[in-house]
Amino acid sequence: MTTQLTQVLSTKPASVLLIDDHPMIRSGLKQLISLDSRLQVVGEASNGADGVVLAEQLEVDLILLDLNMPGMNGLETLEQLRAIDACGHIVVFSVSDYEDDVINALKRGADGYLLKDMEPESLLECLHRAAAGELVLSNTLPSLLAASLRQQRPQVQALKPEFTTRERDVLRLIAQGLSNKLIARRLGISESTVKVHVKHLLKKLNIKSRVEAAVWALQYGEV
Repeated sequence: MTTQLTQVLSTKPASVLLIDDHPMIRSGLKQLISLDSRLQVVGEASNGADGVVLAEQLEVDLILLDLNMPGMNGLETLEQLRAIDACGHIVVFSVSDYEDDVINALKRGADGYLLKDMEPESLLECLHRAAAGELVLSNTLPSLLAASLRQQRPQVQALKPEFTTRERDVLRLIAQGLSNKLIARRLGISESTVKVHVKHLLKKLNIKSRVEAAVWALQYGEV
């Protein structure tokens, strides 16, 4: 009986909340997601304020959030979602590939940034990865972030810092978009130990976020 229950739970689709002020975008996303049995749209909101209320009520696995909305915009909505500790992973879904938009969203706690011109199959794959706790970015964005990092931090390491073997393992998995929980599982260590390694990595690289660490790893061939 326990085995059967576990199987049922493991096949339960990831719940998705859509927050976007364009009805056609929401309708198209619902139709696309309905084709995949591993994902299920359980709620939608046409503005940030309603989206925050629904996120608190529904406790979804994944929130797909538009950036440019009237009233409470996407960044403000993102901050509100993080303030209520919404349990779902939050991915910004936007037409904007403007550098500041991407960086601001990631710094405010987004778990990914996807562009609305993505191919449907690629979008679904990214949604699966995001629901599993991975950081997801559209293909063109890592190079944009790398360029931004070079401009903002020209002093970042002409000489690579010395990493321990475990720190290097953690850095590579961060660059692959894995969360601390998934890194711990992959390496067979505790999540608190992963957090310590991440803290040491950021200090050695003289940076403040794991996103910058991921970009650094991509830029300097640590992946």
